[in-house]
Amino acid sequence: EVQLQASGGGLVQAGKSLRLSCKTSGFSLDDFAIGWFRQVPGKEREGVSCISSADDRPYYADSVKGRFTISSDKVENTVYLQMNDLKAEDTAEYYCAVAGSARGICPLLNHWTLSKSARGQGTLVTVSS
Repeated sequence: EVQLQASGGGLVQAGKSLRLSCKTSGFSLDDFAIGWFRQVPGKEREGVSCISSADDRPYYADSVKGRFTISSDKVENTVYLQMNDLKAEDTAEYYCAVAGSARGICPLLNHWTLSKSARGQGTLVTVSS
């Protein structure tokens, strides 16, 4: 059974850092891509970052490039999102989702169709200014 669980959110001041974790089970990170998304009520979902063994480099949305870093630990089956220099506009619910690891999957992050089983519950990040 595919499972993903995001954790690590919290309340932080602007300029500080948080590290989110996406614990996965039921599949191998060698064969699938993991994307991080965020959503604010009333706004569209935003694809934040993605990592896939089929792509040469991780993907980052322009809004987080240079501040966020995605990484994976295949022993722990966990994907991390290190978020530095947080801004008030980073406030959102963050969640991770899985997709097949085809080449080019990460740049298409905002076009992923997420079934209920392909995404985990989110973790709330609140950045105070």
